[in-house]
Amino acid sequence: MNKLRSANQRLLLILAAILATLAAASCNDSSPQGDSGSAATSTAPASVPPESATASLSGTITVDGSSTVYPITEAVSEEFGKLNPDVKVTVGVSGTGGGFKKFTVGDTDISDASRPIKGSENEAAAANGVDYIEIPVAFDGLAVVVNTENTWVDKLTVEELKKIWEPGSTVKNWQDVRSGFPDKPLVLFAPGTDSGTFDYFTEAINGKGGESRSDFTASEDDNVIVAGVAGNEGGMGYFGVAYFEENRDILKVVPVDAGNGPCEPTLDNVMTGRYVPLSRPLFIYVSSRSLERPEVSGFIDYYIRNAGKLAQEVGYVPFPRSAYAQIATHVAEGRTGSAFSDKNTIGMTIEEVLATSN
Repeated sequence: MNKLRSANQRLLLILAAILATLAAASCNDSSPQGDSGSAATSTAPASVPPESATASLSGTITVDGSSTVYPITEAVSEEFGKLNPDVKVTVGVSGTGGGFKKFTVGDTDISDASRPIKGSENEAAAANGVDYIEIPVAFDGLAVVVNTENTWVDKLTVEELKKIWEPGSTVKNWQDVRSGFPDKPLVLFAPGTDSGTFDYFTEAINGKGGESRSDFTASEDDNVIVAGVAGNEGGMGYFGVAYFEENRDILKVVPVDAGNGPCEPTLDNVMTGRYVPLSRPLFIYVSSRSLERPEVSGFIDYYIRNAGKLAQEVGYVPFPRSAYAQIATHVAEGRTGSAFSDKNTIGMTIEEVLATSN
């Protein structure tokens, strides 16, 4: 494991450098937002130079995993396909855990992940001779959402979210959450247990990944959660912020208060690390063996060079443009393994994840 840490030291330094460019501040800070604005400007992805089709590339690339990362990977595959029509990229959605189950036995080339690979998954990959490279692609925030007819919730504290979602919770009515809330049934929707979003949320809110009350409607399809919350006045759910952005006309986002005042998962708040504890990096994992194939290496190269632009287009938060060049170097040098699999990082904030370089 020491060798693993050493092999990934550069990746950790890359991520630490990303954080160093971002200004940390409280959501209640009443000072002008010039610093946040300049950070957003400096981290905006550079425009991608035009490319011509690469007729020599052909073959099939299989991707599966996180529904949260899916919109980025799907956008990349569509644009890559325009330039490389003889390469077929299939992108599945079985959740982060489901994707790793396939990836660690060699059934897929690339795995989308909304959390770092777990130690047990890393061990499964090693047992099956699957070497891989871990590639961070963007930042994300988890959005806690309620029905648009919900007029009583202006924010929820981390403690209130825990009260609602912790194992054995007896909260079944909004009046059980906070004095003054109405006597209305609380109807819960959330990602399934194979989802990295489920792991991340439960770790961040309940203190242990995978630990949650079980009496909620679970689905790996975020659209099911959207429909469930939108169709129930007392509904509540959570998923990646991009899905809220797509559905903001039929859902209401709830600001989260971690002790420094209520904060929404906006681009600036996620980018500057103010939206805690529900901000996180997103990843793709590529098999080293697959990367030896020209169509896969071409796709990964295209992904890294376009990740910032396309991630922002589909609602996520890009890294600073210089970081993608460093990540490309990390991949080119073939630094296999995970910088995070031996650390309990599932529910950490961006600052805490990147601080693992210390």
